[in-house]
Amino acid sequence: MEVTAWTQMYHAIHAQQDQRPFSVATLRRIAAFARPHKARLAGFLSLSVVTALLAVATPVLAGRVVDAIVSGGSRDTVVTLALLIAVIALVEAGVGLLSRLLSAQIGEGLILDLRTTVFDHVQRMPVAFFTRTRTGALVSRLNNDVIGAQRAFSDTLSGVVGNIVTLSLTFVVMVSLSWQITLLALVLLPVFVLPARRMGNRLARLEREAAAHNSAMSTQMTERFSAPGATLVKLFGRPADESAEFARRARRVRDIGIRTAMNQTVFVTALMLVSALALALVYGVGGAAALRGQLDAGAVVALALLLTRLYAPLTALASARVEVMSALVSFERVFEILDLRPLVAEKPDARALPAGPVSVEFDHVRFGYPSADKVSLASLEEVASLDTRGGVEVLHDVSFKAEPGQMIALVGSSGAGKSTIAQLLPRLYDVDSGAVRLAGVDVRDLSFDAIRATLGMVTQDGHLFHESVRANLLLARPGASEDELWAVLRRARLDDLVAALPDGLDTVVGERGYRLSGGERQRLTIARLLLAGQQVVVLDEATAHLDSTSEAAVQAALAEALTGRTAVVIAHRLSTVRAADLILVVEAGRIVERGTHTELLAVGGRYAELYHTQFAPADEKVRA
Repeated sequence: MEVTAWTQMYHAIHAQQDQRPFSVATLRRIAAFARPHKARLAGFLSLSVVTALLAVATPVLAGRVVDAIVSGGSRDTVVTLALLIAVIALVEAGVGLLSRLLSAQIGEGLILDLRTTVFDHVQRMPVAFFTRTRTGALVSRLNNDVIGAQRAFSDTLSGVVGNIVTLSLTFVVMVSLSWQITLLALVLLPVFVLPARRMGNRLARLEREAAAHNSAMSTQMTERFSAPGATLVKLFGRPADESAEFARRARRVRDIGIRTAMNQTVFVTALMLVSALALALVYGVGGAAALRGQLDAGAVVALALLLTRLYAPLTALASARVEVMSALVSFERVFEILDLRPLVAEKPDARALPAGPVSVEFDHVRFGYPSADKVSLASLEEVASLDTRGGVEVLHDVSFKAEPGQMIALVGSSGAGKSTIAQLLPRLYDVDSGAVRLAGVDVRDLSFDAIRATLGMVTQDGHLFHESVRANLLLARPGASEDELWAVLRRARLDDLVAALPDGLDTVVGERGYRLSGGERQRLTIARLLLAGQQVVVLDEATAHLDSTSEAAVQAALAEALTGRTAVVIAHRLSTVRAADLILVVEAGRIVERGTHTELLAVGGRYAELYHTQFAPADEKVRA
């Protein structure tokens, strides 16, 4: 009975989660995920029925053993009944093991299917999705909600089937032994079930509060323990205040834990007391009836043992609906992610790029960033409702063409739209009108693999994964040999540095590559680009925020990366783009000037203004 009490306590707490009406569409989608496991599900449910039958058989046989002893039956009868009970116990143990195996296979298989499906789907989402979504909320869908959905098959479904069979058989057998005692025992059932509801409400509130505090602490730790977050706190933060806030939440979680433990203990103790009273009632009333000759002694023992098998399924079935609803909510939260369609999708008949040199062309491109309601979910941003603003055009009729092997430079004020242009080339976003073409083919008609194989990009932050130098390089070409890795490191002017690292190529670079300097990170991303060997290169502020020494090293590496390739280069430092075949001056989403360095200086327009601002003599800047 103690196990039953703790189980009921768990269901009572988790029964208070968000409850929604059944959705036929959701049930159909759940069935689709369950279909590959239908053979195991059928076997699992069959074993649940067998387990229920065996659970009722043992108390009945125990009663017959007592009757045989009291009535002076033969020794053979007692031994046979005892052996039969032992066989049932062995069968029950074997069935239990097989049932657990099938349950684990179904549950873990479903988790695998859901996780891989969601993971693959999320990978297809546009960059706009990741710029808005809280990573922790997204990860929670892949962990908590997927596991919650899995419980619907491994626990809830089998529990409902097994408990219905157990309850039906137990009730029939108890009524056949003594309907009066059975009804008396059921009188105490409300005392067993109703407190669970009230206590469940209280414990669910405590659990939700503790989860909120734990989530806040997790967010605080994630942000403050990252390299940039820790740096920011040390520079501008107040460590004492941070510690005080963290300690306040941690103390509240501690207090909630103590209250929860005591409430659970009181609840379980009370339920154990009720079950003991029910047993006392059976023994008292049944024993008196046995003494009067109205009931066999074995029937009293059987009734007492069956009583423990009656309360468990009754209380479990009382919570079955909320368990099912809780599982449905988990499924719906997973399906909510899967229903968010990627704005950037590959066409069914997407093609490869034709062989040969690759040009880059923007043909009357117009573009506005999508609103939040088109790319995200309120639950993933942890807001009440999504911002519907968006779609404001930020690029206006942008047209240019880079012939194979040419370098196009984009310059202009911050926020002018240069990076937006760069993001349209690898199809991180799709244009609203016009076209972006590679080798004369609209990127929307190309496969994603074709775009990745043709175009590489280096951004100003030089992002690296928290993995080894080798792993970060092999991201570009997994089959590259050791010699090829060292060759690209040499071309990126990074071979001496990597050779001096403690583990060479196997040295872990740290979160976002923070164990390396800014220039070293950039050169490693350029080495990765060289390893990929793409024909088109996009450099988005690749030398921004670097000192002159690091910039010189990166520029040397970039010279290797640009040789023989079509390039689109974004730069604030105009010294890096003087040699460009064509310079485009972008302001407010429009190309306002175009020409070579010499031509634009001669015009004396915006480019000349930017150039003279950067390269004016120091005394002129002081006077200005």
